[in-house]
Amino acid sequence: MKLTSYILRKRLYITKTICIIILILFGTAFQAQTLTVGGTNWTVPITSITEAGTNYIGTYESAANQILLVASVPLLLGNAKVSVHYQGNPTWNNSLILSAKRTGNGTTLCALCSISGGTNYQQITLTDVELFRIQAVLALASYSNIPIQLELTGVSVTIPAAAYNSTVVFTISSL
Repeated sequence: MKLTSYILRKRLYITKTICIIILILFGTAFQAQTLTVGGTNWTVPITSITEAGTNYIGTYESAANQILLVASVPLLLGNAKVSVHYQGNPTWNNSLILSAKRTGNGTTLCALCSISGGTNYQQITLTDVELFRIQAVLALASYSNIPIQLELTGVSVTIPAAAYNSTVVFTISSL
């Protein structure tokens, strides 16, 4: 009787252990990727035109680290893409073109993780466009201070004088 009770307790212990391991594995599988956006607002310094027949220089670049992203991708999701779009806020002229690029990898402790793409300017549109990808290999891919630079083109005297504002929105999703 004692031997049967001992065997049943051992089986119950093993079953509990297996269940806990399965829950931990599924828990990390359903853990979402995260993206935090930091940095400062960018006000484009457009100089006044003082001579008739002159146009603006047309292209303006922000600081190389105008926006700083913090991203994490759980191991079991493997790959994620970071996308970007803009929202005219409240007024935007379609002749003005916003673009973004990644100017560095940021910092990570994950030796086998990688970040790729996005090092050339990508035009930002009203719908999401992929900026870069993150791959997690054998660990949680966690990157901090991924620097993003913005570019504004299309500035011209032919665009009506107004204060144009836009909000740039970053999204992270699994592939």
